[in-house]
Amino acid sequence: MPRPFLLLLALSSALHCSRQELIDDLLDSLSKSVAFFEKQSGHINLDGVVGYVVLQTQLQEATRAWPHSDFVSLSQRSTAVSLVKKLDRSLSHAVRSLQETDPKYYKEFEPILDTAFWVLPREWSSTDPSLVYSSLRTTECYDEQVGDKCMTLLLGTWKDNGTPCIVTKSCRDTMTRFGCPYYSLSHQLLYFMIGTMKGCSRMLKGDMRLSRVNITVEHYQRIFCSNMMKSNQEIISKGFTSQMQDIFIENILLCGLAGFSDFYKADWLQHILELQDKELGCFGKEEDYLQMFEEFLDTPHKRVKRREKTLKDGCSSHMTGVAVSALGGYLNFYLAEQDITKRPLI
Repeated sequence: MPRPFLLLLALSSALHCSRQELIDDLLDSLSKSVAFFEKQSGHINLDGVVGYVVLQTQLQEATRAWPHSDFVSLSQRSTAVSLVKKLDRSLSHAVRSLQETDPKYYKEFEPILDTAFWVLPREWSSTDPSLVYSSLRTTECYDEQVGDKCMTLLLGTWKDNGTPCIVTKSCRDTMTRFGCPYYSLSHQLLYFMIGTMKGCSRMLKGDMRLSRVNITVEHYQRIFCSNMMKSNQEIISKGFTSQMQDIFIENILLCGLAGFSDFYKADWLQHILELQDKELGCFGKEEDYLQMFEEFLDTPHKRVKRREKTLKDGCSSHMTGVAVSALGGYLNFYLAEQDITKRPLI
């Protein structure tokens, strides 16, 4: 037997073992996060619950398409099946609580609280460094209350029995503005993702700017994720400070869902796992993180105060939601890597 073949066989075996260990780490972390949600499902706000809805979608797909049938893989799949069952119960309770405690916000975003709304990537691509902005605006350029209105126009929840897929000039201009940083950038991407998942095929109709005439929804998503990749790389190079941890994870969650596999870096996964409170299973318990978020909220054109909720044990509702759904994305990506039919595209 030729030596190169033996070497390839050994490398393949080592890679498989490494992937299995990462999947074990992911399932262990998610088990703790789901246990936390079981206890806190009646108190987590809508943004946090959406994160668990996305996780449920990812776990359902993982259990459906688990690529191997060896003993270790069957054990891992059994763990994932158990998490799906636990989330079914907890999500039902969480959604009922949201209907009672925040009925207006619940009604506006009810469609995205259904796992059937979320569409997972079927193929993978990578970001493009040539699409990175030459400069960024110095402040956020996205007002979240206006952004919420734009998204309800897409969802059709702006009024009872509202028409979906409405795009006003104001919304289109806001959501296609270049040079926006951080949460503005991630919510521009989210807007196009929600519109695509809702089936809105003409979001760019009426954009008469000659400079934008050939830019498609898919191209906007690539532009945004290419800049979110640059942002995450800078966050890591500057020491991964607590002030930037939430947006770092949010970028991985959204661009991973948009199909950009280069966000699923193994070292970035370790950064996320290290942020989890190992006893409670939540994220964002650090005092400096919570203080940062309050300061961030008090700045004009930043996140709206109701979007973050510090739970009584000191955990962050928002960061826990984005973290668990980002971890679910990692799980499906690693499983897809093991399935030759879903290899990342070049």
